[in-house]
Amino acid sequence: MPIVQIEMIEGRTLEQKRNLVKNVTAAICESVDCPKENVSIIIREMSKEHSAKAGILKCDQ
Repeated sequence: MPIVQIEMIEGRTLEQKRNLVKNVTAAICESVDCPKENVSIIIREMSKEHSAKAGILKCDQ
């Protein structure tokens, strides 16, 4: 039973998230030969104020 957690900056549309989980599920099923009913995906969104790279907050880039 694969469980996938995806963390990303907020701002994607509902349609983009639907497409993401559909494609990730398909890739997992193909890779580990399991039915899609066994795949769980958790999407965690964060604001640009809660993410940084190279010492700079995303909101300051």
